[in-house]
Amino acid sequence: MRTLGQLFISSRPLSWINTAFPFAAAYLLTTGRIDTAFIVGTIYFLVPYNLAMYGINDVFDYESDLRNPRKGGVEGALLDPSIHRTTLWAAVVTNVPFLVALVALGSPLSWVVLAVSVFAVIAYSAKGLRFKEKPFLDSVTSSTHFVSPAVYGLVLAGATFTPALWLILASFFLWGIASHAFGAVQDVIADREGGLASMATVIGARATVRLSVVAYVLAGLLLLGTDWPGPLAAIAALPYVVITAQFWMITDETAESANRGWKRFLLLNFVAGAIVTMLMIYWAINR
Repeated sequence: MRTLGQLFISSRPLSWINTAFPFAAAYLLTTGRIDTAFIVGTIYFLVPYNLAMYGINDVFDYESDLRNPRKGGVEGALLDPSIHRTTLWAAVVTNVPFLVALVALGSPLSWVVLAVSVFAVIAYSAKGLRFKEKPFLDSVTSSTHFVSPAVYGLVLAGATFTPALWLILASFFLWGIASHAFGAVQDVIADREGGLASMATVIGARATVRLSVVAYVLAGLLLLGTDWPGPLAAIAALPYVVITAQFWMITDETAESANRGWKRFLLLNFVAGAIVTMLMIYWAINR
C-alpha cells in the first residue's frame, strides 16, 4: 500500500485533468460522440500518461528533489530509491496496453502524433536524453506534454485544421511554455545545488519570470484572432499575467518565493479550465 501511495503522489493527481481534458475536449468537440477511442484515450491521458511523465521525472531527479523543500506532497513525490525500479516498471505496464489499443484505433498520422507525445514524456527526464536540462528546449518539451494530447485528439477524430484552430493550439503552446518557465523559477536554488540545468538556472529567475509574463500575454492575444467565442477565452490569460508579474523583480536568491505564485497557479488552472469549458459548451450548442 505504501508503494501504491507513492506512485499515486508521483503521478501528480492535481495535474491529471491538464492532460486528459485537452484530449477529451478535442475529440468530443470534433466527433460529437463518446466512443471507444474517446474512453480509452481519456483514461490513458488521465492516469497512465501522467504516471509515466512524472514518475520518470521523480526517479531521475531524486538528487535535486532531496534539496527541494516542496517535494514530498501534491507538488511532487520524493520517491524512495527502493521503489525507483518499481516506478519505471509501473509506467511501462500501465502505458503499453493503452498505447497498443490507441494504435489499433487510430491512423498512421495519429500514430506519429502519439509517438511524439510519448517521446516528449520520456525525453524530458530519462537519462541520456534529459531535455529538461537543455535550456529553452525544456519548456518547449514540457508544453508538448500538454498540447500533444489535444493535437492527438484532433487527429484521431479527423478534425480539419483551420487557421483559427492553429491559433488556439499556438496559444495553448505558449501557455505551456510560460507555465513551465514560471514553475522552474521556484526550483532555481535546488536545481543548481543538484547540478541540474534549466532555463531558469541559465538565464536567471528574473529573466525567466519576465519571459513567462510575455508568453502569457502573447497566448491571450492570439485568442483574439479566433472565431467567437474564442476571443473571450483571452480573459483567462489575464490572471496568469497578474500572478507572474508580481515576481517581476525577483532575484535568484529569492527565487523560492515564487512558490506562492505557483500555488495560486495550481488553483487558477481549475478556474481557467472552467471558463474555457463553458465557452466550449456554448460553441458546441451554437455551431
